[in-house]
Amino acid sequence: MAATTTPLAGLQAMFGRVSSSQMAAPLLILTILAMMVLPLPAFILDVLFTFNIAISVLVLLIAVNTQKTLDFSVFPTVLLVTTLLRLSLNVASTRIVMLEGHTGPDAAGKVIEAFGHFMVGGNFAVGIMVFLILVVINFVVITKGAGRVAEVSARFALDAMPGKQMAIDADLNAGLIGEEDARKRRLDISRESEFYGSMDGASKFVRGDAIAGIVIMLINVVGGLIVGVAQHNMDFAMAAKNYTLLTIGDGLVAQIPGLIISIAAGMVVTRVSDDRDIGEQAVSQMFRDPRALAVTAGIIGFLGLIPGMPNVVFLMLAGTIGYLARRLSLVEKQIVSTAVPVAPPPMQEAVDASWNDVAPLDVLGLEVGYRLIPLVDKSQDGELLRRIRGIRKKFAQEVGFLVSPVHIRDNLELKPNAYRILLKGVEVGQGEAFVGQFLAINPGRVAGTVNGTATKDPAFGLPATWIDAGQREQAQAYGYTVVDASTVVATHLNHLILTHAAELLGRQEVQQLIDHLAKEMPKLIEDLVPKIVALGTLQKILQNMLEEGVHIRDMRTIIETVAEHATRTQNADELTVQVRNALGRAIVQQLFPGSAELQVMSLDPTLERLLSQAVSGGSENTSFEPGLADTLVRETATAAARQENLGLPAVLLVPASLRLLLSRFLRRSIPQLKVLAHNEVPENRIIKMTSIIGGKT
Repeated sequence: MAATTTPLAGLQAMFGRVSSSQMAAPLLILTILAMMVLPLPAFILDVLFTFNIAISVLVLLIAVNTQKTLDFSVFPTVLLVTTLLRLSLNVASTRIVMLEGHTGPDAAGKVIEAFGHFMVGGNFAVGIMVFLILVVINFVVITKGAGRVAEVSARFALDAMPGKQMAIDADLNAGLIGEEDARKRRLDISRESEFYGSMDGASKFVRGDAIAGIVIMLINVVGGLIVGVAQHNMDFAMAAKNYTLLTIGDGLVAQIPGLIISIAAGMVVTRVSDDRDIGEQAVSQMFRDPRALAVTAGIIGFLGLIPGMPNVVFLMLAGTIGYLARRLSLVEKQIVSTAVPVAPPPMQEAVDASWNDVAPLDVLGLEVGYRLIPLVDKSQDGELLRRIRGIRKKFAQEVGFLVSPVHIRDNLELKPNAYRILLKGVEVGQGEAFVGQFLAINPGRVAGTVNGTATKDPAFGLPATWIDAGQREQAQAYGYTVVDASTVVATHLNHLILTHAAELLGRQEVQQLIDHLAKEMPKLIEDLVPKIVALGTLQKILQNMLEEGVHIRDMRTIIETVAEHATRTQNADELTVQVRNALGRAIVQQLFPGSAELQVMSLDPTLERLLSQAVSGGSENTSFEPGLADTLVRETATAAARQENLGLPAVLLVPASLRLLLSRFLRRSIPQLKVLAHNEVPENRIIKMTSIIGGKT
């Protein structure tokens, strides 16, 4: 017999799956709405007013101790709920004041009586002035300022999103972060913009609460006089005293928590993200300079010597600040004077020269000035070491072979913040990086300028500025791509490794690659090298591919193609042509990922005919007439720049007979240009000509 489920059992099962934290928010909202409708006794009002004060203090302490803005991302919702709670308490207290106000000052509970009597001395005139001052402070100063900051921060956060996304993509492409870290950073950027947008709207609730407080006070005073005199036959002065004191107490007990919440909102939106809370930031940034404290003590002491001034107070404060400045100065001197003595190196006997003195050159080297040593010091957990490991791993995964390790050493001949990158002992790149600072790179469209040391991005030559850590948020808001010192060096190194990939693929690397492939394709590798093709020829083919930026990950296709055609020719260039034809789909996919349409440049038929005649002799050292060569380079460079301005890769599509010649001829003048042959384009791709070189564009 099938079991039946009663409605009660269904409700129990449903609520059994809901946790207490999930039920807290709906119950709180329902309670707030019920307070506006149902009459509450005075004791319950005391409990709720006390709870309101406790919540406001808790929110303020959380805002002060929060290290990052997103750590308190629920704050806009908390702001709305606390505002509704105060308004519902105002409605509930107004009801009981109107009904029971004639019985005495404790008619609405002990909390309202305490705020209305003890805090303002029972003087309703003083109470009104204190209440109005609190409302003005909350409405005009704190809430308005916090709302403006939230509005500007929301706009800057939205404007900075493209730059931040570019920085994440750059780190991801360079292998500095993983896909999970990139996804988390993108989520944080989205949450940050949503947070400031929500704060901009939530601040309007607090301003409206301040206005409502004034209106409720006026209604309570006027309504209380009418109820007391007309309904309870009270004397006008007695009615004014009772109802006004109750109204002032009610207003103060609501506005003081509102003021605390507004201060918390201001702290949340005006702080700069740091690894420390607000208290630690204030102490470390305001009380760390003994010279500033000493000057402040001198000024206060001078004011304390002026006749008529409160001399004792000024001199006491000046003495306290001077003592603090003295203590900080002594601490700084102690740190500077504390030096670790370096023992002199032991004397060694002269040793005759040997073959051990002939050290092989490092394939890849990185030399740094002494101020950059913390970036590469294992004992100091150097960030650059991890980034370089990530670069080599990502390069191996994407390009298809493992580059030699990067040998890092310090060089006292370099500037303190300088570094240089060596390829087989020869410098191929150099730059400067500043530990503790950030490089703000201008991607082309920024909303403002930042103060700092102007420079250029060492990897790509873009205009950039070295800025302090405190300007990072502002630079990102303006649209700059902001990276730290280790990322600058790592990105430069990654760019140079990709640029010189062909030189990094030596015979040893090719042999290691062959040995690795032999584990999966033993028979094919055994038959190919060296029976069919020499190791040096295979190396030249792979280098030809890398020189034109073609990845060699698909080694199976490369090996099979070489094995098929090497019986007819051993010419590396001719075999490279066959390999490119076999890898045509991958080459096109690398240049135009995810796009069925290829927007490329092409040659004018007349120019194409002239070039074909120039190469018809079959000589490997074919040269162009100077005027023709100059025109070809100039017009191709112009068309390539136009392609890049449109966000398209600079790709020139030519006949197969011209591809190798034009690629080698134009590569030196236009490094970013890629030359494709017609037979390398898959049949399912649509070709669209964007520029015709040598004719009308």
